[in-house]
Amino acid sequence: MKDFLPAGDCPIRNILNRLGDKWSMLVLVTLYANGTMRFNDIHRTIGDISQRMLTVTLRSLESDGMVLRKVYAQVPPRVEYSLTDIGDSFIPHLQSLVEWAGKNYNEITKSRESVRKI
Repeated sequence: MKDFLPAGDCPIRNILNRLGDKWSMLVLVTLYANGTMRFNDIHRTIGDISQRMLTVTLRSLESDGMVLRKVYAQVPPRVEYSLTDIGDSFIPHLQSLVEWAGKNYNEITKSRESVRKI
């Protein structure tokens, strides 16, 4: 039997708790698909994320070393976001999840519907 350590000591729980929120993976995919982007471009691309939640998500991804925030000293200040090497190395795993979700979405939603009817 495989044991999992308590949340603070378990790398799997730690990382999944951080990346498994509503927005982190979407931000990573957006940066991967579009390359370096400014805040408003990310916001416009995702659409239904609030500015506050995008700020929180970007800060979290930056603190984990997955996103690089680059500030240019000009007026008005220009800030750009891009994937770091570690963020980029996560993308193949994320793409596998995206592909899996696409292939299984219809079956999963049908299963959800059948459970709701019970």
